[in-house]
Amino acid sequence: MAIKEVFKNPTVREVIFQIRYPNLFYIENHIGKIQQRIIKDFPESALIFRKQITYVDLGAQHKIEDFISPQDETSGNKIWQFESEKGYRLNIESNMLAITSTLHKTYNNKQSSDRFRDIIQNVLDNFFEVLLVPKINRIGLRYIDECPIPKRDNAEFRKFYKTVLPISRFNLKNSDEMEFFTISKIGKHYLRYKETLKFNKEKPTYILDFDGFTHNIEPNECLAMTDMLHDIISKEYEKTIKEPVKEWMRRPKKKGKTK
Repeated sequence: MAIKEVFKNPTVREVIFQIRYPNLFYIENHIGKIQQRIIKDFPESALIFRKQITYVDLGAQHKIEDFISPQDETSGNKIWQFESEKGYRLNIESNMLAITSTLHKTYNNKQSSDRFRDIIQNVLDNFFEVLLVPKINRIGLRYIDECPIPKRDNAEFRKFYKTVLPISRFNLKNSDEMEFFTISKIGKHYLRYKETLKFNKEKPTYILDFDGFTHNIEPNECLAMTDMLHDIISKEYEKTIKEPVKEWMRRPKKKGKTK
């Protein structure tokens, strides 16, 4: 069962929503209309150019300068970037739209006034009203959680997490880094699940990375599909953490503390 509680100090550090669609070469002509519709939530804007890089086999007789031609700003991919004052960002490209947030700690819990789903819905409603998008090639929802680390002890770690890291074989006291990664099909959807545990002098970190995605859907199905992906991620998160982690999240975040 997915977690319904809104925590004072949640583990989530970043959440990303993304859709990919066929290249829309006319998007530049309509970006101003989209900006007008979302400017209340995304008042800051910028145009970014991502340079295209070509790799060539130079051979012994040539210098790299012989293969570099002058580039102006229009030679790279254009990214229209819009930022809120609260801590989330919208990037629009000719074939992709992404919303990244470090503010939102809940997807759609009615107890919170800052729900990530509301931002997604607002952006998609305005985007699809301005642009005729024939189909969505891929839709994804990703949560990156930085979780508390108990003592560097196998038994203590198991009290906090139902981990898939091989701690039954490799003792945490003797391990500097562990990582597990899988992509699994869940019904018609996919989940990319990753655990990363690092012990270093500056800051030991334990990262849970959940990336749910699916392919080939209609634009009007985006929000419902995102709900499904969130449900998959939430259930997997619930399977991974145990009650001591929930107790940790219920405590107010201490200033200057990272774990």
